[in-house]
Amino acid sequence: MVGTLTQTKTLVEKAKELGIKFFLVSYTDLLGGTRAKLVPATQIASVEKDGAFFCSFASNLGLGPDAPEIAAIPDPDSLIQLPWEPTVGWVASDVYFEGKPFPAAPRMILNRVLDQCTELGYTYKAGVEAEFFLLKKTETGYAIADDLDTAERPCYDQVNLMRQFDLISTLVDYMEQLGWGPYQCDHEDANGQFELNWTYSDARTTCDRHVFFKYMVKTLAEQRGYTATFMPKPFSHITGSGGHVHNSLWQGATNSFAEGADEGGLSPVGYHFLGGVLNHAKGLTALFAPTVNSYRRLGASMTASGSTWTPRYISYGGNNRSHMLRIPEAGRFECRLIDGAANLYLALAGLLAAGVDGIKNQTSPGKRIDENLFARGSEFPDLETLPTNLYEALETLKKNELLMETLGELGAKTFFEFKQKEWNAFCSQVTDWEMNQYINI
Repeated sequence: MVGTLTQTKTLVEKAKELGIKFFLVSYTDLLGGTRAKLVPATQIASVEKDGAFFCSFASNLGLGPDAPEIAAIPDPDSLIQLPWEPTVGWVASDVYFEGKPFPAAPRMILNRVLDQCTELGYTYKAGVEAEFFLLKKTETGYAIADDLDTAERPCYDQVNLMRQFDLISTLVDYMEQLGWGPYQCDHEDANGQFELNWTYSDARTTCDRHVFFKYMVKTLAEQRGYTATFMPKPFSHITGSGGHVHNSLWQGATNSFAEGADEGGLSPVGYHFLGGVLNHAKGLTALFAPTVNSYRRLGASMTASGSTWTPRYISYGGNNRSHMLRIPEAGRFECRLIDGAANLYLALAGLLAAGVDGIKNQTSPGKRIDENLFARGSEFPDLETLPTNLYEALETLKKNELLMETLGELGAKTFFEFKQKEWNAFCSQVTDWEMNQYINI
């Protein structure tokens, strides 16, 4: 199995055993951008100890051109050997600045919340459903890569799926080699849209794999002449791309959401966690749907298929996809608000902080609603609606003390600076700005 070794070994030892000649030492910035240096395996010992150094101003971390370098210290447990180029190993990194953990780096923000979760005796596990489009460049912009993929309701379409068999099967084969446990893939609700699922894991591992998955999909698509994008809403008339996340808390081998669950599917701990997420939903929206384009997806009135599949209300239900939070079976719940543009480290840091707050305060989620809120939402006047644009979402996040504390002073300041700049740019640009801005997400 590619890239699988006991996790006690150093990167030097792993390089020798796996035949790795280079390492992509990678970290993720506050806007979700992946930054990396290519390090020869002969030099990885010093990098594993002291880090690979990056000009701090050159990526979106909030430091000025006068600031010293940041150090990206690779996490050996995150090592992924590139299946299409086995001489290269990819590693996620923790970011340090002047010898200390850098508080505004997304992986470090998640680490802080995971530590709080561990102190309560829990392990947070998550799985992500990653949706993406396959596009081609045209003289006028971008179009669906497959000219034959034109059905009004293409979800699960067998013929459209199998026309992309080469790419999809290669991705699945590589994920199997990496030990991720891919278990299904399908053509999604929009033309040119696909989803691949793999087995859930601890939240940090899931975030690392999600970063690598996006890189892998984009790389393999490019090799075939396509552009792959996780942009939430590339086209106004068809369904956008979500990044739905399934959540559970564990104590050892015991799923604490399933232990003592009622007929609705969750234990008291699970309901309190879910209640915390609902309680902080408006503030979380800026982390779950972090771009101007995200609100094209959330605010869509209709798509060609007949449904947007996106939540409008702060609500939960059973196996019901018209809610923000869905309990598909005992022991877990799905958050359907998170989209393809989300920086998963930040999204899960916020989600976990809200859930832990719910446990600490024994927050009730209220009664679940077993109705189609797409059709009947207006019949529930007590339901609060989610923010309808990025500016509104940012304003609600600013007022949320828990989430501001989760981001940290520098993380919050930097996030808002970038997002306010994005909002201002949107307000002053012509309509084709969005595709150019977000196609590389």
